[in-house]
Amino acid sequence: MTKTQPIFILPEGYQRMLGKDAQRNNIMAARQVAETVRTTLGPKGMDKMIVDSLGDITITNDGVTILEEMGIDHPAAKMIVEVAKTQEDQVGDGTTTAVVLAGELLKNAEDLLDKNVHPTVIAKGYRLAADKSQQILQKISEKVTKEDRDVLLKIAMTAMTGKGAEAAKEKLADLTVSAVIQIADEENNKLIINLENIKLEKKVGPGIEESELVRGLLIDKEKIHPGMPSKIKDAKIALIDSAIEIKNLETDTKIQISDPNQLGAFIEQEEKILKNMVEKVAKSGANVVFSQKGIDDLAQHFLAKKGIYAARRIKKSDMEKLSRATGSRVVTNLNDLSEEDLGYAGIVEEQVIGDEEMTYIRECKNPKAVTLLVRGGTEHVVDEVERAIKDALGDVAAALKDNKVVSGAGSTEIELAKELREYSNSLSGREQLAVLAFADAVEIIPRTLAENAGLDPIDVLTELKSEHEKGKKFAGINVFTGKVVDSWKEGVIEPLKIKTQAIKSASEVAELILRIDDVIAGTSTEKESMPSGMHGMPGMM
Repeated sequence: MTKTQPIFILPEGYQRMLGKDAQRNNIMAARQVAETVRTTLGPKGMDKMIVDSLGDITITNDGVTILEEMGIDHPAAKMIVEVAKTQEDQVGDGTTTAVVLAGELLKNAEDLLDKNVHPTVIAKGYRLAADKSQQILQKISEKVTKEDRDVLLKIAMTAMTGKGAEAAKEKLADLTVSAVIQIADEENNKLIINLENIKLEKKVGPGIEESELVRGLLIDKEKIHPGMPSKIKDAKIALIDSAIEIKNLETDTKIQISDPNQLGAFIEQEEKILKNMVEKVAKSGANVVFSQKGIDDLAQHFLAKKGIYAARRIKKSDMEKLSRATGSRVVTNLNDLSEEDLGYAGIVEEQVIGDEEMTYIRECKNPKAVTLLVRGGTEHVVDEVERAIKDALGDVAAALKDNKVVSGAGSTEIELAKELREYSNSLSGREQLAVLAFADAVEIIPRTLAENAGLDPIDVLTELKSEHEKGKKFAGINVFTGKVVDSWKEGVIEPLKIKTQAIKSASEVAELILRIDDVIAGTSTEKESMPSGMHGMPGMM
């Protein structure tokens, strides 16, 4: 009997994991990611402290921040991190919800795999359930418009509850809603909201409640000459995208001076050119100048003599926001500067914030770009407040864009699970099991809310289901009292987009991971470069 020679088709160093081992490994990695952020969910969620290799500290309960700072290495786990990033990009909030849901979908799929249900059948069932979920969520949502300020305030406060900004959530919610409504544009009866037009400026200072909304802009630039006024009322603002200085010639040029008089004439000519430039600015009626480029020292002197406030090297993004806030046009050629190009602000002044001199441009007429100045006692507090405000801004914007909101506190998930179970009765075959598994997975949100609050999840879910069976779609859990309440009346409201996006992203990534039955990992030289959790795989033969 001849002995069969093993055939190696991959070079040394490649690792392979096959079949159920690959599925189990991937599911386990994804679930570990979900478990990591699960304890941060809800008003009673806890925070994580992440210390990087340089010793920098991040304290947060924002799902996507935690996952990005952790530096996750496992390939399947990285796919779950992508879910959080997508949720952050699309809505700005609900990252923990999306990740926890993805982890639970995979956990329930593992139970079905143990019962020998084929992965593609589970994936198909999940796809059916996800599509049906979108329809159900649309059906149970409520309408909202920018006139419903009270609802919008509740959305912002819901986003901040359980985060570092909670202590001043009423004030911050008011600032957030005012900022979003201020920058909203209307086109064809549809609101266009670009959150880029809300500039977040953070400064360590007295406390969170000192945060303010500047109806205009706050830029980290100071006046460039001490002789300039520190405050200008009824400011007429010129935005200039060219240097107020003598240009260097682009080609190598040599000037030979043989007579001292020639030198004097040369300097005089330079001075004259700069004086003319400043005259053009003054002639337009401008008393404030913001230049994207440089301003010559001599030009600064001439501007100061004319009582003009000037700042230079303003960022392009700030110039665009200044244009939207003040109504001025950015001019690239000083010869073209006229009164029509100027913008207006009630006050332009230099102020010291913290240890920096900054310029306020405020009291603009209907500004379409504003600044939120975020304050807090320490750097870590300011960072966490900024993350909470970003979540709130995303939520309010998402609610206004779609004009749809749902109640929170786990009520939407319980209602969704109930409707999905009813839908599963219309299916035959093994897909029905997958749809039921999907319905069970959705309930992980109210279950986690209860667990994080130290309540008995079984009692809470049983009571919630009972209320929903009676037709109370707003029945949710009050994590502070442990009682089932009408979450709409309690003011726990979220944009529909959080739920639809979380369901979409979580189900798609779960289907993708389930269909993988073979993991081939190449390594350069050392085992250290292998994705963690994949060491010790048998070589490919």
